[in-house]
Amino acid sequence: GDIIGEPYEIHPEVAPKGDRRRKVQDLLDVVGLNPEYINRYPHQFSGGQRQRIGIARGLALRPEIIVADEPVSALDVSVQAQVINLLDRLQNEFNLSYVFIAHDLSIVRHISDRVGVMYLGRVVEIGSDTQIYDHPTHPYTQALLSAVPVPDPRAREHRERILLSGDVPSPANPPSGCRFRTRCWKAQERCAVEEPVLAVPEAFSTVDTPAKHPSACHFAEEKQVVP
Repeated sequence: GDIIGEPYEIHPEVAPKGDRRRKVQDLLDVVGLNPEYINRYPHQFSGGQRQRIGIARGLALRPEIIVADEPVSALDVSVQAQVINLLDRLQNEFNLSYVFIAHDLSIVRHISDRVGVMYLGRVVEIGSDTQIYDHPTHPYTQALLSAVPVPDPRAREHRERILLSGDVPSPANPPSGCRFRTRCWKAQERCAVEEPVLAVPEAFSTVDTPAKHPSACHFAEEKQVVP
């Protein structure tokens, strides 16, 4: 109760003292927890329940945007599904927008309307979930998607894996030009001296195709990597 109610201590105008306990219990109910849990201690909850408590705290001030940084990465797969479904429901119920940061590509596709792919702190490709997953144009995005586990053994046999060589450079001292060039199979001299701009590639600028979305690569082209 203290954890969820702390935002009201900082912003007392949102909930007068006499209403805070009721508001906290309402938030517990919204995220699928028993309102009577208001008197429990953190060690009495499971990992999934603690995540729900964190979500309830985030909802306390009725925000328009929630930044969720790896919100399900430490949870079991079955609990992940419950939390993701909860986030989906709350998004519609409270008219929320999420900035959802995660490395699990299947979860990102499930919950996201627009997807941005980052490498060494820079966005290298951005678009709708269909554009990014079915029509990737940046080499790093293509390499990421080629590493996604495929449950069908027959499909797995025919999939092309893109194996990147070398180590990830230090973000404190990134390569000149394109940050991905030291691991990219398309890299040329231009990549070392000119940093690519996140924009629609010229090859797609005059055609109507799902590949027509911003990509920070001098040699961007569509490549089917997932069967």
